[in-house]
Amino acid sequence: MVTAVYPGSFDPMTRGHLDIVTRASHLFDQLVVAVVRNPNKAPLLTLQQRVQLIQTCIQQSERPITNVTVQPFEGLTIDFAAAAGAEVIVRGLRAVSDFEFEFKMSQMNKTLNPCVETLFMMASLEHQFLSSSVVKEVARYGGDISKAVPPAVETLLKEHYQGGLCTLPVASVP
Repeated sequence: MVTAVYPGSFDPMTRGHLDIVTRASHLFDQLVVAVVRNPNKAPLLTLQQRVQLIQTCIQQSERPITNVTVQPFEGLTIDFAAAAGAEVIVRGLRAVSDFEFEFKMSQMNKTLNPCVETLFMMASLEHQFLSSSVVKEVARYGGDISKAVPPAVETLLKEHYQGGLCTLPVASVP
């Protein structure tokens, strides 16, 4: 059984992220979406909201995804991957600019743990322009983000930026 980890901040999850989750879930027996708590960043959504939102997006996906779990983590991705029993770290690439950073990280991870491989997956053509930062910027000014994010994310961001409370139920996260 081959387990892979797809790490990221997912603040918020985009259709590009969901596309990588869907495609990677067909390549591996088990895929763990690892939601990082990065103390150097100030995310829009709490760790608990991001985990719950990703779980909701996976459950509401057009294509059934049954071999994916979502877990929060803090620290080195390579350590999380090893603890999860993963043999592969999945990373999505949108453009050449992503590759330079991801290449450096994959080489460092390989140095830290040569038993874990990194698999780069190119974003699908229709998602190559997407980033969580762009989505938040468009949502902040009331733009249409329906083609960029799953419906649950769109609802949450609209509520947030229209001055409402983020009403997404938040599950407890260890």
